[in-house]
Amino acid sequence: MADLKLTDVGKTYGGTVEVLKHIDLEIEQGELIVFVGPSGCGKSTLLRMIAGLESISHGTLEIDGEVVNDVPPSQRGIAMVFQSYALYPHMTVRDNMTFALKIAKKSREEIDAAVDKAARILQLEPYLDRLPKALSGGQRQRVAIGRSIVRDPKVYLFDEPLSNLDAALRVATRIEIAQLKESMPESTMIYVTHDQVEAMTLATRIVVLANKGIAQVGTPLQLYETPENEFVAQFIGSPSMNLLAGEITNTGPQTTVALAGGGTAVSNVASQPSDMGMKVNVGVRPEDFVAAGEGGDFVYQGRVDITEALGEVTLLYFEAEGEAPPVIAKLPGIHEGLRGNVARVRADPAKVHIFHDGRSLAWRDGTPGRPVAAVA
Repeated sequence: MADLKLTDVGKTYGGTVEVLKHIDLEIEQGELIVFVGPSGCGKSTLLRMIAGLESISHGTLEIDGEVVNDVPPSQRGIAMVFQSYALYPHMTVRDNMTFALKIAKKSREEIDAAVDKAARILQLEPYLDRLPKALSGGQRQRVAIGRSIVRDPKVYLFDEPLSNLDAALRVATRIEIAQLKESMPESTMIYVTHDQVEAMTLATRIVVLANKGIAQVGTPLQLYETPENEFVAQFIGSPSMNLLAGEITNTGPQTTVALAGGGTAVSNVASQPSDMGMKVNVGVRPEDFVAAGEGGDFVYQGRVDITEALGEVTLLYFEAEGEAPPVIAKLPGIHEGLRGNVARVRADPAKVHIFHDGRSLAWRDGTPGRPVAAVA
């Protein structure tokens, strides 16, 4: 098992097309790191660079303190699970899992012990003599993971391993991967996905990639509760965080913002006297809105265009104003009769975020972070 360190890593194709730049990241042994980001942001490219399947244009990659930029993939001590299962169709599950060990000329005792261990962890013992065509999609993916486990690598790499599965099977296999990590606490894993649920439930830390670089690194709850910038605020969470334009009207330990729609937002984010009159965006997650009564304070009011009653919650989609996306509120319980009517919502100051020029005011003083330009 290993630590990884990427220092100023970048990838350029043809000397002109820059895909990734200035990637600085340290991964400790035993972590499960998840790369997320929009399509085309370089998640899989970065994973393939770690694996050695793509060259590193500049910067260094270290595994256990050794620079491995020029080390062949087979000698990096890394095992990769791909989006496609890539199983040999004419080989049994056992033969698929032992193939790499036979090529490496391991002894029969070593091979049997490794396969028995992997099959026990992944609950594959009943299927060892079956061909891949006799397995479900989830079982095939477990075989692909087992083929990695038997090699006892330093680092496991997963490239969207659940994307080919249906919704129900994806949930079951996600739980199995979480249990796999629990059974192998010293293993270091890097996992690429576009699925936020996978990222939030599996990750020790999440790396959000955007615009060729890293937008933010943190635990799932850190990214959810204290996003560093508007991109992360809207990328993490579903539905996305609402952003409402306004102007700071009171500063101090709490900040008051007069919103363009007539509402008022109070946030526990501190501000300075020089911030008075600053144009900002107030961020509130849909699930942090609560219904506001008539005559009381409110953050937003508007005509409800669409409602989605899901039983445990009701989603309110307010009528869009101009080119701005519609404001969404996710209220607990059942709320009938709101469609087509005007509704008001408010929010706890502890749940109200404030952004200026795309960056959270909570991150501007003595806190780690990256320039807003990195995700513009």
